[in-house]
Amino acid sequence: MFDRVTDLALRRGRLLLGLTLAAVVAMAALGFGAFGKLLGGGFEDPAAPSARAQAVIDEKFGGESNLVLLVRSADGPLDAPAAAREGRALTAELKDEPALANVVSYWDTGASALTSRDGDQALILAHVRGDETERGDNAAALLDEYTGDRDGLTVRAGGAAAVNDEIPTQVAKDLALAETIAVPLTLLLLVLAFGSLVAALLPLAIGLIAIVGTFAELYVLGSTTSVSVFAVNLTTALGLGLGIDYALLMISRFREHLAEGAEVPDALRRTVHTAGRTILFSAATVAAALAALLVFPMYFLRSFAYAGIGVVAIAAVSALVVIPALLAVLGHRVNKGRLPWAHRLRGAEAPLWGRLARTVMRRPALTALPVLGVLLLAASPLLGVTFGTPDERVLPESAQSRQVAGAVQDDFTGSEESAVQIVTSGPVAAPELRSYAQRLAGLDGAARVETSAGTYREGAFERPGPASRALGRPDAQRITVVTALAPKSGAAQDLVKDIRAAAPPAGTTTLVGGADARLVDSKDSIADRLPAAIGLVAGSTFVILFLFTGSVVQPLRALVLNGLSLSAAIGAMVWIFQDGHLGGLLGFTPQPMDTSMTVLLFCIAFGLSMDYEVFVTSRIKELHDQGADTREAVSGGLSHTGRIVTMAAGLLAVSFFAFGTAKVSFIQMFGLGSGLAILIDAVAVRGVLVPAAMRLLGRTAWYAPRPLRAVHARLGLKEGAPAEQPKERHPAGV
Repeated sequence: MFDRVTDLALRRGRLLLGLTLAAVVAMAALGFGAFGKLLGGGFEDPAAPSARAQAVIDEKFGGESNLVLLVRSADGPLDAPAAAREGRALTAELKDEPALANVVSYWDTGASALTSRDGDQALILAHVRGDETERGDNAAALLDEYTGDRDGLTVRAGGAAAVNDEIPTQVAKDLALAETIAVPLTLLLLVLAFGSLVAALLPLAIGLIAIVGTFAELYVLGSTTSVSVFAVNLTTALGLGLGIDYALLMISRFREHLAEGAEVPDALRRTVHTAGRTILFSAATVAAALAALLVFPMYFLRSFAYAGIGVVAIAAVSALVVIPALLAVLGHRVNKGRLPWAHRLRGAEAPLWGRLARTVMRRPALTALPVLGVLLLAASPLLGVTFGTPDERVLPESAQSRQVAGAVQDDFTGSEESAVQIVTSGPVAAPELRSYAQRLAGLDGAARVETSAGTYREGAFERPGPASRALGRPDAQRITVVTALAPKSGAAQDLVKDIRAAAPPAGTTTLVGGADARLVDSKDSIADRLPAAIGLVAGSTFVILFLFTGSVVQPLRALVLNGLSLSAAIGAMVWIFQDGHLGGLLGFTPQPMDTSMTVLLFCIAFGLSMDYEVFVTSRIKELHDQGADTREAVSGGLSHTGRIVTMAAGLLAVSFFAFGTAKVSFIQMFGLGSGLAILIDAVAVRGVLVPAAMRLLGRTAWYAPRPLRAVHARLGLKEGAPAEQPKERHPAGV
């Protein structure tokens, strides 16, 4: 395979580059439309009880309240003639909107729950119709039309519809800022690393191909299934990072062979055989880690698998096909644009890393234990981790929907928008409905219970039900449990569990929904599938690394060390984002770790750690197969790869750290966590723990049972030597 790739690059290099350019233009044209296909949300399991409850409410009861309009009069009390007249006019306009259903207003009902404790503010609740795409478009149009100052009233919007409108808008701004920072800084670092303008531009070209190609993939997938808009963030960061990683490895190896005096065709052939094999296995490990996201039912997580696997595959193929063609055409001109200090960077070896490896292997326990201690200390916050799902608190305090949510929480007695929603599977007799409502009203945390039979408080009937809302149908009943508990708090989740544990009305079953129920179901859904995801990641990684090394010990060593570095990185994110350290500096509100984003961080960081594992182990194995003992192989391998790994890790970390400037806190957490995991792995694990582990393992590091050695001999992709080719087959002038 590698010989055919090299022959193609040497014979048809310019043609291959022309076809690549045409393909990039086509993919760019297609990928430009991806943004119109991608959706917000996707954090819930569509088969969960809360999702099924929401579907019933949408079908039979006009939908849950997902839009909250907070109204304040500029001319006096809400009940003053002018304010009341304008409030009723606004309510009438909203009821005439075809995109809205179940509009409930203080000026319609006079309900005390819809006015603030001081009487200065009122609420209008509504349900924005449509599926994910239509709801987003409808919400954006409604917010433009009805928020702001109008006829003596000041209207601000909150609720799930407003939050889901503001988050993608803010993410798009954050992405633009992150790329504005990452791309120029990456180019500068590449120039410093290579000492050549031409060599520095080649990795950026591969990153661009990976990003554009993945956008085209997302357009196709978005046209056929639900794909989250947040996949764009991973596409840009991972596409730029992996494209640079793979190109960096190829170009560095090619320049190394040129510096040794090899002719261009020979240097290219040896580069493709060695670095190409490493890239192939590296891409397989990263893709395997990302494929684990497909076991989860939330399309938010599945979207990252779509984007991640696509960007890894495109980056790897581009590095294996386009980079050889570029190197064949450029030849020695790859060093064009050499900067004054470039002669200092000519050598591929990094003696510092070799000396560090030899020092570690002389005293493996003494040098490894302090590093282990620091990593375990960083991981210790995981002992107190709690999980949640995104809400308005992930937005900056200046966001309108967050301000509305805070006002509703602080100034009102409880909002139906954050209430627990219950639907029955069939009709309910009036006595059974009253008895069930009384039991629910007596639960801890229930402020009031609203049914078609009336409103109940503290286990007793309070008043007849609101005539303006249809809560009862011949074939089903809807019960709303309003609570004054903090949304998504432990007490609110306990209330959901208590409601589900309560005996339903005779002859029916119940489905429990609402924001707090969705959180409970999301955590349960992820917890149920997490063992399968971890098993898939660990199992596939073990198999790939066994085929790569021929050892069963090396994959186990890699899994243990990578798990340790990953635990340290996620523990640090718990310390920062859950416990609130650095909150003032980064500008976020501490809250439980986002369940989906933590799983994503695990898969991404694990895959990228294995990326550098393959880089280092490849060179160690190459030297070991040439007869070097363990110490020589490890020190020599790190001498040859240490500089490449640290450069690649630094460049990839820049792409992720740029998201630390984001205003959406879970994007901040993902970017900082991924960047930190990469640096921990590249420095602490590759520099110290790998040499220490290899020294302690000794010859057993390459052990495999006899049957598995036979399997590796048959299936493993060997390093091999490049096939000899007649010189006349190479075109002149290359």
